Amino acid sequence: MTDYQDDIDAIRALKEQNGPSWDAIEPEAVARMRAQNRFRTGLEIAQYTADIMRRDMAEYDADSSVYTQSLGVWHGFIGQQKLISIKKHLKTTNKRYLYLSGWMVAALRSEFGPLPDQSMHEKTAVPALIEELYTFLRQADARELDLLFTKLDDARAAGDETAVEFIQSQIDTYETHVVPIIADIDAGFGNPEATYLLAKKMIEAGACAIQIENQVSDEKQCGHQDGKVTVPHEDFIAKLNAVRYAFLELGVDNGVIVARTDSLGAGLTQKLAVTTEPGDLGDQYNAFLDVEEITQDELGNGDVVIKRDGTLLRPKRLASNLYQFRQGTGEERCVLDCITSLRNGADLLWIETEKPHVEQIARMVDAIREEIPNAKLVYNNSPSFNWTLSFRQQAYDLLVEQGKDVSAYDRADLMNVDYDDTELAQLADEKIRSFQKDGSARAGIFHHLITLPTYHTAALSTDDLAKGYFGDEGMLAYVKGVQRREIREGIATVKHQNMAGSDIGDNHKEYFAGDAALKAGGKDNTMNQFT
Repeated sequence: MTDYQDDIDAIRALKEQNGPSWDAIEPEAVARMRAQNRFRTGLEIAQYTADIMRRDMAEYDADSSVYTQSLGVWHGFIGQQKLISIKKHLKTTNKRYLYLSGWMVAALRSEFGPLPDQSMHEKTAVPALIEELYTFLRQADARELDLLFTKLDDARAAGDETAVEFIQSQIDTYETHVVPIIADIDAGFGNPEATYLLAKKMIEAGACAIQIENQVSDEKQCGHQDGKVTVPHEDFIAKLNAVRYAFLELGVDNGVIVARTDSLGAGLTQKLAVTTEPGDLGDQYNAFLDVEEITQDELGNGDVVIKRDGTLLRPKRLASNLYQFRQGTGEERCVLDCITSLRNGADLLWIETEKPHVEQIARMVDAIREEIPNAKLVYNNSPSFNWTLSFRQQAYDLLVEQGKDVSAYDRADLMNVDYDDTELAQLADEKIRSFQKDGSARAGIFHHLITLPTYHTAALSTDDLAKGYFGDEGMLAYVKGVQRREIREGIATVKHQNMAGSDIGDNHKEYFAGDAALKAGGKDNTMNQFT
């Protein structure tokens, strides 16, 4: 017996209990509606997807080739179409997630209009987008199941028992579009209480994994811009605790916390760490500061000093009242950040780097794993990197190391289109293609994501259409570049009325009103042109 048939039987029994007043209720229609609404709350989604992530993390620990991936999305429709495409082309959503980027919320979803990635947008926009994404993913389930139910009815009407059995098995084993979302809470949008309150909203909307970074909330910057300011470890640990308490309060006991360190590119701190004895965590943080040794006589008005091993040290303080770290300490600080986060409740790490280089990442992960053997990363395959240039430089350096002749290339001009068909460019492209596989095998990367790819794809596709449509191609630009491709490549949106739920609505009308239902999908519906 399947869940679908069990539901039909249970509803039939309930109908009998309620007598003639329920005569109009069709048990199979109710079972279909229940199947199309598998997840009734965001917390159900958060628990379901947390279980998926924990399973995937365990599988990665056993075999680093089974890493996970996601693409960042900024609208429910974009997330929905991504999952529909994954199911169409790859047949399963296994190991594929969604990423919710704070950058894209700021740039695309704020009521202020486009904003920089500095936590200036409304924090409520983040849980609102999570809820929107899962609304669209659940609608994708409802639509796809609706198509299966229609096929089932057609097979029954035709008396084709083989087809009935096959379609029934597809319904019984149906794989949902609902997948884990790793959601960006930036630096927590305030103090730990603010972080806790926002985390609760995000989890209630369905987030099973929350990513938080060790920058200060009021000076937060995009991870690939200058001016980043970190906080002492104790401040960050308080926010990790706040997120964990939010998960536990809501009953998602295995919720996932991704602790991000921006220390590699952050040269500043807003305050000195509290330290009570040599070598404690605060002392380790302060040890990275750029300081000068002074005597008591050299103290100036308002100077702040640190005493270490009997010596007075004056940290270099900027006019902004920020303190700076010594140059070249970024990797060491990242390692300490990561070890500290994992020892204080984090589940996964995120090291924001300035370039995609497997060995650079691996160098830090090796050091972390000396203390935490199963440490693993979420890694940002960022559009802020010039991937072509970076990997052509890496390929150039590799050829030099191998003693190959590179006189045909100018390392300062490797983006030149003239190099596109060369051995160097082919080697670089192969390294790009294998970057995720190599990074997961060598550098402990459990999850690869691209933060804002759909921001760029939306701009690129719109540019293509606008160039042709408003130019000489006119309507052909849309027909040839969009609709004809949709038809031939099986893109669901070509039947946009169906995609928006028109057929689901028709079926509901029939459930509710029977033969009296006024339906939109009749013979005069122009969507019938798309078979």
